[in-house]
Amino acid sequence: MSAQVGQPAPNFSVQAYDRTKDNTDEQFKQLSLEDFKGKWVCLFFYPLDFTFVCPTEIVSFNDKLGEFEDRDCALLTASTDSVFSHKGWCDSHADLAKLKYPMLADTTHKLSRDYGVLKEDAGIAYRGIFLIDPTGVVRWSAVHDLSVGRNVDEVLRVLDALQTDKLCPCNWKSGEKTLN
Repeated sequence: MSAQVGQPAPNFSVQAYDRTKDNTDEQFKQLSLEDFKGKWVCLFFYPLDFTFVCPTEIVSFNDKLGEFEDRDCALLTASTDSVFSHKGWCDSHADLAKLKYPMLADTTHKLSRDYGVLKEDAGIAYRGIFLIDPTGVVRWSAVHDLSVGRNVDEVLRVLDALQTDKLCPCNWKSGEKTLN
C-alpha cells in the first residue's frame, strides 16, 4: 500500500549518504523513519542524481535547510541511486560541498514503491514529496511528473499551515490570519 494522507507513513530502513553539518565526516549509514520520531519530516523523491532538473531541487532544498530546521523539520531526499552515486554526485559538484541533509539510497525500489512514486517501467522515482508529522502520519503529499521541479517555498508554506493546526485559506502565508 502506498503512502496516504491521514495514514501512518510507511516505515523504512535504508542506506544513506550523509555529511555532518560541518562537512568533516562523510559517511554511509542506515536510516529509518523511526530515527526522526517526534519531529516533522519532509521526504522528497527525485529520479536520478546525474540529470538536469534533480540537481536544481537538491540545491534549492539545501539552500532552505535552515528554514526547515527552524520548523523542527528533518529534510530527507531519496532516489533509486546507490549511496556511491550520491557520494559521487556530491563530490563532482563543488558548489554542493556543504550538502547538509541525508540522501537515501532506494536501490531495491521498495521505498519508492511504498510511497507510491515508483515509475515501474523505468525503475526510477517520480518527484514525490511528503510531509510527515511528529507522530508519523502523512499530512501532505504531492507527486510531479519527471520534467517539473518543485517550489521549495510552497513546501515551507504548506508546512507552516499544517503546523498551525488551524484552517488556512487558499494562498495563506505564515503570519496571516487563519479561519479559526
